[in-house]
Amino acid sequence: MKPALIIAALIAALPATALADNFMMRIRAVNIAPDVGTSPTVSGLDVSSEWVPEVDFTYFVTPNIGVELILGTARHEVTLDGASLGKLNHLPPTVTVQYHFNPTSTIKPYLGAGVNYTRFYNVDLATGLSVDKNSFGGALQAGVDIAVSKNGYLNLDVKKIWIDTDVKFNGDKITNLEINPVVWGIGYGFRF
Repeated sequence: MKPALIIAALIAALPATALADNFMMRIRAVNIAPDVGTSPTVSGLDVSSEWVPEVDFTYFVTPNIGVELILGTARHEVTLDGASLGKLNHLPPTVTVQYHFNPTSTIKPYLGAGVNYTRFYNVDLATGLSVDKNSFGGALQAGVDIAVSKNGYLNLDVKKIWIDTDVKFNGDKITNLEINPVVWGIGYGFRF
């Protein structure tokens, strides 16, 4: 028997109460607002803000403690003094451990901290320009779930994610580009 079938059979055999309310899925619209910095300084280098969809999955270890996987991707324009240098995509899956206050109330605020791995892809920059493909950094999060039905929640969320990459010209490093976005989101969550 395949491992996936064994796992599915074990989950199906669990009492419904063993899984009740342990998982939450949210879908958000988020604004990724980079807080750009460079080292050494390259004056005028910037990365565009973008609105994108985001999805996350939270597993509640206890009523107060959740582990969240956050998934989304965006395509940003990179500019120098307002002139386009091209575009690139990034995929920054992020995992946070959250503390949920008042888990039995209608309004459920939470704080989280964690890590992200960012993969840069579909890099289409001006001739000779490139970026390192991988980045690891921290993440902080604050948000609130507001009950609108038995298992449905309006969600407001803000994250600070540390993302950086080396920018190179013909293989030689020019600068380290810190994108470090603040990510504001609003969405809907369903607990099951």
